Amino acid sequence: MFRLTRFMQEIRTPTPVRHGTPPGPVVIWNLIRRCNLNCRHCYSLSADTDFAGELSTGEVFTVMQDLKAFGVPALILSGGEPLLRPDIYEISMHAKAMGFYVALSTNGTLIDAGAADRIAGIGYDYVGISLDGLGPVHDRFRRQQGAFDAALRGLRLCRDRGIRVGVRFTMTEGNFGSLDGLLDLVERERIDRFYLSHLVYAGRGNRYRDDDAHHRTTRRAMDLLFERCWDYIERREPKEIVTGNNDADGVWFLKWVESKFPDRAEHMRKKLEAWGGNASGVNVANIDNLGTVHPDTMWWHHDLGNVRERPFSEIWTDLSDPIMAGLKARPRRIEGRCGACRHFAICGGNTRVRALQLTGDPWQEDPACYLTDEEIGVGHGHRVADHRNDGSSDETAAVR
Repeated sequence: MFRLTRFMQEIRTPTPVRHGTPPGPVVIWNLIRRCNLNCRHCYSLSADTDFAGELSTGEVFTVMQDLKAFGVPALILSGGEPLLRPDIYEISMHAKAMGFYVALSTNGTLIDAGAADRIAGIGYDYVGISLDGLGPVHDRFRRQQGAFDAALRGLRLCRDRGIRVGVRFTMTEGNFGSLDGLLDLVERERIDRFYLSHLVYAGRGNRYRDDDAHHRTTRRAMDLLFERCWDYIERREPKEIVTGNNDADGVWFLKWVESKFPDRAEHMRKKLEAWGGNASGVNVANIDNLGTVHPDTMWWHHDLGNVRERPFSEIWTDLSDPIMAGLKARPRRIEGRCGACRHFAICGGNTRVRALQLTGDPWQEDPACYLTDEEIGVGHGHRVADHRNDGSSDETAAVR
């Protein structure tokens, strides 16, 4: 995750560059696969039906004990639609009592006044609700008429109860035109956070990869976010903008800083290298509804082990799996443009799933990098660069 607002604040008020890694990864936990929607880009291929074999409440509590002992700082409770799980509030209260940072990731359509009261009573640290466009655009992506109005109602109900809420937006060519309007909505509705997710070719999203935002569109979108975010900084507006699933955003931001604030460029480069880009298999983990562990939510096709058979802490530290060994390697050995990129220390080779889906090799270049060869300092006949592990790159900030 690229926390744009935090990096922009460094332009006005620089802080010391810090290195280090958290004791355990942030865990995105798909507690249930059932969903009342049928979204075009769903990575979990959810549907409105019950899926057999999901973890019981007791099993979830047992796993939580191991996660806490392992140093996991935060749980993102997701689905499917997590509010369809009958024990979601019991699980959430237990997680809060154990001292986890607890976030709820929901489509928002099931949040009525009663649900909003219960959500407020839990004391979630954050509630994220997806909006993939305005009105009919969102409804088309979610494949349900009225989904936009229902989600917006859920946002408002949570906001009015003092809950920290945010809009999640997965961008494609088909909904880029809604971005400006959604940012207006976030400001008008006094929403705390806006998260732009780049499309990842996983689950149902893999079928629609031809609809992925073209590189020129992605650059336009990021430039718009930079303008909006800097305006918030200038006005001291307490609003956060973050992006995810394309770590080239950090490099594009550095180039923006070089053009607008050249005196801060070197400091920003050091900050970005300390962030280190892609955190899959390192500082971000996923547990699915059956208890299977994955490097992140976009790796559901790759199983690392199951928490019913081995503790998460053992699974996560087992480097006998070649994918995990490769993701945890410092530096990662990436081929093509990514491997030869002079900004490798910033993005860490970007998102490996896209490379895998297009080439069959997770260590090839990420096709969604939207910077030119000239901008990343590579020419024809790319080769793997010698990225020395000098201790300058970690991914702590990606998930904090």
